[in-house]
Amino acid sequence: MANHIVASSSGGDFPAKLTKQVVLCSLIAAFGGLMFGYDIGISGGVTSMDDFLLKFFPSVYEKKHRAKENNYCKYDNQLLQLFTSSLYLAAVVCSWAAAFCCKRFGRKRTMQMAAAFFLVGVILNAASMNLYMLIAGRICLGAGIGFGNQAVPLFISEIAPAKYRGGLNVCFQMLITIGILIANVVNYFTSKIHPYGWRISLGGAGFPAIFLGLGSLLIVETPTSLIERGKTEEGLKALKTTRGVEDVQKEYEEIVRATETAKNVKHPFRNLIMKRSSWPQLFCGTILQVFQQFTGINVIMFYAPVLFQTMGLGADASLLSAVVTGSINSVSTLVAVFGVDKFGRRKLLIQAAVQMLISQVFVGAILTQHLKTTNAIPMPYAYLTVFLICVFVMGFAWSWGPLGWLIPSEIFPLETRPAGFFFAVSTNMICTFIIAQAFLTMLCQMRSGIFFFFAAWIVVMGSFAVFLLPETKGVPIDEMNERVWKKHWFWHRFFNPQDDDQQPAKC
Repeated sequence: MANHIVASSSGGDFPAKLTKQVVLCSLIAAFGGLMFGYDIGISGGVTSMDDFLLKFFPSVYEKKHRAKENNYCKYDNQLLQLFTSSLYLAAVVCSWAAAFCCKRFGRKRTMQMAAAFFLVGVILNAASMNLYMLIAGRICLGAGIGFGNQAVPLFISEIAPAKYRGGLNVCFQMLITIGILIANVVNYFTSKIHPYGWRISLGGAGFPAIFLGLGSLLIVETPTSLIERGKTEEGLKALKTTRGVEDVQKEYEEIVRATETAKNVKHPFRNLIMKRSSWPQLFCGTILQVFQQFTGINVIMFYAPVLFQTMGLGADASLLSAVVTGSINSVSTLVAVFGVDKFGRRKLLIQAAVQMLISQVFVGAILTQHLKTTNAIPMPYAYLTVFLICVFVMGFAWSWGPLGWLIPSEIFPLETRPAGFFFAVSTNMICTFIIAQAFLTMLCQMRSGIFFFFAAWIVVMGSFAVFLLPETKGVPIDEMNERVWKKHWFWHRFFNPQDDDQQPAKC
């Protein structure tokens, strides 16, 4: 029997303890988030390095150093944006293949595939001699992210006891934030290494990929995945190991019932779209991904050094400001780790929406007033802007960041879980691609108005959390329909008791 970290908990209705095995497996799996976060953070810093721009984007280098270049337009270049965004377009395509692999080969094997793709991408990027090689490496990295982001949250949600599922799953987002912070620190130091500092930055992504690949050899497959693939004895053994108790029969039978129902669903993607009772989970799971990206967070995470340079801070100061922002992001995520299973999902989302809205509006107002076409923003206002951005990042880090991944991983029934999470992951990657590809152009055209654009989205998403998002705290993952969706004031109408639950919706 596994060693115990804490006293036993109810785990919903199922006996369970938070075991060292579960914590270790969750942390190793969460290194998929470290890979993702490192790549998010590294892109903005590398694209602000002169050596990198001179080699791959000489036209941007020239615009950057023009004395009277427009503050808002100096980095407006579609190929430069493609360097960042191509990764997420590849992730959209590969998340479909990852959904199939999760179901056919298991969550563990899918994470190993993610590590392999990532290593190939790192090698291509660090050794790039031309733009084509650079973009090819980004596409391989995108494949790794597609596989990792599909498998890791599902793995953690299925292996964790219900009472601790939220906190353990937030470890994925926690590692994303740490990855961003590490990338910002690396960029700060490699920017001083000429002419190959950017190669060191891009090559550093290999370390989390290696750790995930080797660490995945030590973790156990989830009981749900084993039972789903017909390995019932192994599934029962894994369930006893991960729960830390012998009395797992009730939960085991619940998983078996869920897998039997799932086997009757021959076309989970079609079933997810056509079956009326699947619409609430599908809508909430995907719209959360849209909202997560349209908070404006990736504007800050991708392009923080670029953004701070636009405001008039020097190259070193802008990179250092990005380090500060990344540190705030990592520390604030701890609030979600320890608070999501105590306060619940909705309270964190609603509170943070208010906090982020205020920050965005004030940043937009400051830039509207003080940052014109060619001037440098007065230094006191530049640092006030950095402070407000940190306040914004705090709110995101303990709410829409981690919960945007957590909630979709726990709301779908087993028969549509990989398919449903595929829609969530692919929606996230599509929106990330749109933001990454369009932001620098939007900044050039909208100027400071871009912050009011994202503020409007925050109003919409805050209203969604208040009125339409149900609370899922502490509910066993295979009992969401009965305990959550059928009892919600709005979504219950999609579960018509007079209809056969297996019939598709009538058009």
